[in-house]
Amino acid sequence: MAKGIWIVIEQNKAEIRNVSLELLSQGRMLADKTGDPLVAVILGSTVSKLAGIVTPYGADKVILVDDENLADYTTGAYTSVLNKLIRKEEPQAVLLGNTAVGKDLAPRLAQRLGVGMASDCTGMEFDEESFLTFRRPIYGGKAFAQVIANARPVLATIRPNTFPIALPDTARQAEVINETAEIDSEDLRAIVKEIVLAASQRPELIEANVIISGGRGMKGSENYCILESCADVIGAAVGASRAAVDAGWIEQKFQVGQTGKTVSPTLYIACGISGAIQHLAGMGTSKVIVAINKDPEANIFNLADYGIVGDLFEIVPLLTEEFKKLG
Repeated sequence: MAKGIWIVIEQNKAEIRNVSLELLSQGRMLADKTGDPLVAVILGSTVSKLAGIVTPYGADKVILVDDENLADYTTGAYTSVLNKLIRKEEPQAVLLGNTAVGKDLAPRLAQRLGVGMASDCTGMEFDEESFLTFRRPIYGGKAFAQVIANARPVLATIRPNTFPIALPDTARQAEVINETAEIDSEDLRAIVKEIVLAASQRPELIEANVIISGGRGMKGSENYCILESCADVIGAAVGASRAAVDAGWIEQKFQVGQTGKTVSPTLYIACGISGAIQHLAGMGTSKVIVAINKDPEANIFNLADYGIVGDLFEIVPLLTEEFKKLG
């Protein structure tokens, strides 16, 4: 009998990604409805202290797999370990964040287990007949599909910033289970030699609560300093449309859209972005959208919660000064 809702905790150098805490918080609510234990699964090297961090967010059990071969993420090693653990314990569901790691790991894991998966989900709820149903955008965000899994375990990746992080319960206790990493030799063909981190202190784009993005209206790479100054004041990440990336004004890693990164921040400020479907598909689930564009007919205003018609080169610096006053 399948048992348990598993959250695969994503961590880097013992720093847990916010999306994992979001999934634990939502998973706790689901587990209370289904009666299943909520299990946090942590893979890595010297990660034992992380059990105490995830437990307050709702975990009933924490499975730790501590091995030097898991210090840095590689598809083969992580898939090998999780595949064996899942086959051994037979959980009802396995949930991951729809991050670079989750998007790489989940499909490989689904193939090994012989089950389907729902990707980039923006909704998840308990259904008595089918256990879990998922909501995910399709057709570039123009419609939503309701996905029901007919095999176990249910496997899905969830878009970051979809669910709120619950307040931690520091009195909560969880059973900690240490498992041995069973990694097949053929799954160790790739070894990470070095990871070079970006020097920026701004939040990562896909997990940022606030994003300020620029498009064709930025007119050149030299003008992105206007957005960067504002971003540093409000603790935002900087993004861009495909037009700006294609023009060579900013690196592709900052691109938001169907062929870039999909984001779902609390606040998205679109500066000089017309609102092409490709871009809207990547940020349409933002909680609040503010558009700044001198063209009153720009498509972005159809999606925006608030619109400012005017020159971004005048408006953004004024907003930055006002944000500074707010402290």
